[in-house]
Amino acid sequence: MADGGFPGQTPSQTVGPFFAYGLVPGQYGYPLPDPVGADLTGSDVAGPRIWLTGRVLDADGAPVDDALVEIWQADADGRLPTRAGLGGGNRPGFRGFGRCGTGTDPESRFVFRTVKPGAVAAGAAPHVSLVVFARGLLNHLFTRVYFADEAAANAADPVLAQVPADRRETLTAERQETPDGAVYRHDIRLQGPGETVFFDL
Repeated sequence: MADGGFPGQTPSQTVGPFFAYGLVPGQYGYPLPDPVGADLTGSDVAGPRIWLTGRVLDADGAPVDDALVEIWQADADGRLPTRAGLGGGNRPGFRGFGRCGTGTDPESRFVFRTVKPGAVAAGAAPHVSLVVFARGLLNHLFTRVYFADEAAANAADPVLAQVPADRRETLTAERQETPDGAVYRHDIRLQGPGETVFFDL
């Protein structure tokens, strides 16, 4: 006990790997529903459907197979969700929030099914906000994903403009056309060469 009869400050602990099992139990085969899944779409959701996928990589470039990734985004019209289960314009079916673990995919990827977001404000580029939880991290990491095929909007984006030019590609997802539709691929590197730009909030 510290002076005064109160315990001392609790030591910091890492944010994994147990969080994935608790937050997305269905993905890991537990007989519990996922409160939030990796599919943000629904039958009434407007806008072009896309896949957002990638890996969380460590300093050696090896995929982290027990990371958890959360995304938060606007709908196709650039409207952010205003309450649970509804899109920014009270459009049913689009949550704007998703969660995916990397532990069940054969390639240790996160895979989200969503719509391509619109710009949330004049001068802003379409983007997805992303949070990473992984073993060894004392705090989760905040970053963004921009779209490589939005070059003109990216050039004008005020947040992206604050990132050194030679590091902006760490925030940019490349588009690939597949039989399943448009796939934006984006790896998140936690450390080392090509480390992803993370933001302090």
